[in-house]
Amino acid sequence: MSGEAPMCEVDLGGGKVKETNTVGRCRVSSYERYIQPCMAELLGSALFIFIGCLSVIENSPNTGVLQPALAHGLALGLIIAILGNISGGHFNPAVSLAVTLIGGLNIMLLIPYWISQLFGGLIGAALAKAVSPEERFWNASGAAFATVQEEGQVAVALGAEIILTMLLTLAVCMGAVNEKTKGPLAPFSIGFSVVVDILAGGAISGACMNPARAFGPAVMAGYWDFHWIYWLGPLLAGLLVGLLIRLFIGDEKTRLILKAR
Repeated sequence: MSGEAPMCEVDLGGGKVKETNTVGRCRVSSYERYIQPCMAELLGSALFIFIGCLSVIENSPNTGVLQPALAHGLALGLIIAILGNISGGHFNPAVSLAVTLIGGLNIMLLIPYWISQLFGGLIGAALAKAVSPEERFWNASGAAFATVQEEGQVAVALGAEIILTMLLTLAVCMGAVNEKTKGPLAPFSIGFSVVVDILAGGAISGACMNPARAFGPAVMAGYWDFHWIYWLGPLLAGLLVGLLIRLFIGDEKTRLILKAR
């Protein structure tokens, strides 16, 4: 029998940390359990939204939505690969909602995650504004979502946001959280889903899929026209995906209990 102290694996909102305790018991500090994941969500959201906003502000008219699609998708996949083991790599309130509903995130962390993501969005949008030429910034509406210009577009845009966000949240929940289907290619799959969504729906709704991505630029540019679409659509999608997975597959806590038996 080995004389080493046992290792303790603890789920911290999607990321897992192993820690050795001299008395052989699981021990995780409050910093690792609550503060560290929120800081990772803040940093990841800021980096993702900075790159996303900058790709829109500096986008050439000749490339259409290709440049923003690639920048958003590649950035998200990269940041998830870097920070995913700390916080789960959500960077999106809709994703956090879906993951919480399927048992992949402690419900006590949901509101702190949302706050961290929104503040990260503010920081990322502010940095994008700081490094962008003023004329380009305002020509792009500060990278705020300005695709919907009239009431007649609202229903279509809202429907698009719900469907596009469902694809993204499914990629996260099934690729990175669900024990049966998750795999090492999750960051790639999640980033690729964002690329596909923006290429498909960028001209319809802007393909936001993320209230934090909408909130930061809206604050920096003071552009709030039809802003509610980018909250209601993604959050409804997160709710639907979470409920569908619980209905047809079950939540992660139940799965782990059955697996232990």
